[in-house]
Amino acid sequence: MKNQTCEIRIYVACLASYNNGHLHGRWIYANQSAAAIWALVSDMLKDSPIEEAEEWAIHDYEGFEGATISEWESFERISEIAAFIAEHGELGGKLIAYFDSLEDARTAINDQYAGQYRSTADFVQEVTEQSTEIPKSLQYYIDWESMARDCEINDILTIETGFESFHIFWRA
Repeated sequence: MKNQTCEIRIYVACLASYNNGHLHGRWIYANQSAAAIWALVSDMLKDSPIEEAEEWAIHDYEGFEGATISEWESFERISEIAAFIAEHGELGGKLIAYFDSLEDARTAINDQYAGQYRSTADFVQEVTEQSTEIPKSLQYYIDWESMARDCEINDILTIETGFESFHIFWRA
């Protein structure tokens, strides 16, 4: 499932420098412990051109695959999100973005994931053929696309991560 294309990192800026017209900050890899992130932020603040700088803000981020990070996000949450995305790649980020909750994204991936398919219609066809015996004379008359649309309305969540790459989740 993993399809990570770039590093997961945040840009943390020194607000004392920023407020005094200086750009001072550091790109920090997010896929590490909150304590390690805080240690790097502390080092960045110590190196500030403004003495005794202590306030920071996240001014940019990349590699979060659609998940949103706020300017004041806790390093604990950043670390957890980065670990989830490092494990699940783009799908992980898109799940967090869809649910706006890391916990709900975890539940979906652990308890509701049905698999990756070329299309939702392929998924519906596979599930139908596994659970129902379809007479040979009717096989070519079934509209899998229409069945897939109906299934998406009531029964499944679909996350697209690329060309012919659909991840299907059963709705709780």
